[in-house]
Amino acid sequence: MTWNWQRPDWPSFSFDASRLVQAERAFLRGAGVFIGSVEHLEFGERERVLVESMVREAVTTSAIEGEALNRESVQSSLMRALGLDAPTLRVRPQERGIAEVLVDLYRRPTESLTHERLCDWHRRIMAGAMAGGSYRAGPEPMRIVPGRAERPHVHFEAPPSARVRAEMGRFLDWFAGTEHQTGILARAGIAHLYFESIHPFEDGNGRVGRAVAELALAQGAGRAFVSALSPTMLRHRREYYEALARASTTNRVTDWLAWFAGAALEGQSRALALVEFTIDKARFLARFAPRCNPRQAAALRRVLDEGPDGFEGGLSARKYIAITGASTATTTRDLSGLVEMGAANRVGEKRATRYVLNVAPRPVGHVRVDESGGIVQDGRKD
Repeated sequence: MTWNWQRPDWPSFSFDASRLVQAERAFLRGAGVFIGSVEHLEFGERERVLVESMVREAVTTSAIEGEALNRESVQSSLMRALGLDAPTLRVRPQERGIAEVLVDLYRRPTESLTHERLCDWHRRIMAGAMAGGSYRAGPEPMRIVPGRAERPHVHFEAPPSARVRAEMGRFLDWFAGTEHQTGILARAGIAHLYFESIHPFEDGNGRVGRAVAELALAQGAGRAFVSALSPTMLRHRREYYEALARASTTNRVTDWLAWFAGAALEGQSRALALVEFTIDKARFLARFAPRCNPRQAAALRRVLDEGPDGFEGGLSARKYIAITGASTATTTRDLSGLVEMGAANRVGEKRATRYVLNVAPRPVGHVRVDESGGIVQDGRKD
């Protein structure tokens, strides 16, 4: 297998810009709508939207790599880093670290990307790991080998460690020199692929690479915002890895950029839906939480923590028991009580019974850019 960095045209990425024209325009329009929506919120609602967006980004960018973070701890860390009042919770270093990286992205969207800034992000994400904050330097090849250990298959092999510093220098020069010369989505998509192809760290490259893409999107929009890129990539994780794998063997990256553009547009829609949902969530809890017992209140918050998508299939009695530890009889009474007070609707019968909260999120479907450059949402072309 010949990798992209082994080809004579590395790192001169080429693509058909005409395929991204509609997507670039749609992203700029959507960025304006999102920023305007947030600016028109009252201060308290604006802070809730910001924290909720960043919590979801932190949790999902880690989940893509198989690391589960405690949502409440991440939220507490983010609020403290933003200077907001936060409950005192025990927070693990990795939860504090990813929160600090996102706050740095939010507060310094226009500042230069440097070796030092990247290594600082990595050190925080790796939370004190031995190699945290340093480019890889070992003699062994950096290979990505997913799947079973007894049937290894090299998914990708990165440049040797001896080349990393020089490759990263070229990458940072490219990043600085393309801010006003390349479309927003094209630059962010190439930045992510370019970074991942170098794979400069021993571990944590995915999380740092997605932060790089977020920075590129924020710079293109001219201000900080959370694009919900990681929640979308988690939702389509298999497609994400497959698209990266295909792009790692060539420097003609039109197909990769089309995939990335679809993910970015879908993420943007999710970000806007989260704005609406966060406002509705606060009003929903203000209305119903005072009328709930502690078990019901805990269950409502747990379901709402899933965001606009909620629990897949709705809240079942089994899930309620898992959340609250209540008995079957108590669960039946509690769920009936939520229906009676108007907090939830009951749908289905017997084992198929589910309880859907009366918070109506804006549905967000799968978005992709087709071969002609058209934007397709849930099979319908705009």
